[in-house]
Amino acid sequence: MSKSLLIPTENDYLDAHGEQAEQKEYNELWTNKLSKERDENGQLKFPWTFEVVQGFFKQSDPATDDRTFNYVNEHMGRLKTWEQITGELLKLNQEAPDDVEYKLLFLARHGQGYHNTIVEKYSIELWNKELHKLGDYDGIHYGPDPELTEKGIKQAQENHQLWEDEIKNGAPIPDKFYVSPLQRSCNTLKITWDGLKPDSKTPFIKEKLRETIGKNLCDKRSSKSIIKDRFGIYGFNTDGITEEEDVYFTDTRESMVDQSIRINEFLQELFNSDCNKDGKVDKKLSLSNIFISTHSHAGTIRAFLNVLFHRNFTISTGGMIPVVVKGKKRF
Repeated sequence: MSKSLLIPTENDYLDAHGEQAEQKEYNELWTNKLSKERDENGQLKFPWTFEVVQGFFKQSDPATDDRTFNYVNEHMGRLKTWEQITGELLKLNQEAPDDVEYKLLFLARHGQGYHNTIVEKYSIELWNKELHKLGDYDGIHYGPDPELTEKGIKQAQENHQLWEDEIKNGAPIPDKFYVSPLQRSCNTLKITWDGLKPDSKTPFIKEKLRETIGKNLCDKRSSKSIIKDRFGIYGFNTDGITEEEDVYFTDTRESMVDQSIRINEFLQELFNSDCNKDGKVDKKLSLSNIFISTHSHAGTIRAFLNVLFHRNFTISTGGMIPVVVKGKKRF
């Protein structure tokens, strides 16, 4: 096997383990307020609670060293065969009460973008001081909405080969694909899954999956029209982008608390989409929507893990972490 390009850097580690105070703040906000809030009709705003199911993947085990772990060389970190994983998740959903559902989320980060190379080459300190607000530096264009570098493309190709190998070993092709509107994530999905997933499985572009919003020019998205021109030809669905221009981007950086709320909203919508008109889990839908793929960003994945109460885990550019989630709906 050739040397993997999916090796975490020190900056990746800091991305995954930073902002501990905000992580604690979100958890307290969830416990004391968000989990109890109801709308004008008396319905819970966040009815679903989430927990990680242990025993499926090494990444969820606190004993796994996330600084050195490489899922490519570990069959994605699985602790069982794909036949066992699929069978157990089907059984869990078949036997679950109508307020419980299980999913396996494949949380993928985009391959290296030109903004990543700027941070690596000139330091995170200079990035935070000045370079974050620029789009061009030293002949490199990295914002808004930067493209993948050659390394980023190769990282996506490495994931393509991994998925091809794992599918031969029984891995399920995800039932649904969701992706950030930023082109580095869309292109990573396109390259990773080219020729592997059927065309009928439409990737849905979701505004809620974008990187931490604001301040860093690289995280400002292109217009909806441009995104549709770029990726509509590959079957991507842009209905999840409600505004033509990026009206959300400001000079102020979104907090981890707010990003975690945003990701929780995405998860609420995801699990609610398998419910019937009475709000109960539709067994047929739960059995046909177990495996979910998302392509997003370091900050977005950190928010996912925070909301799911999963351990912090370092994800390289182009990296991915699978998480088995139990969702329970409250009324």
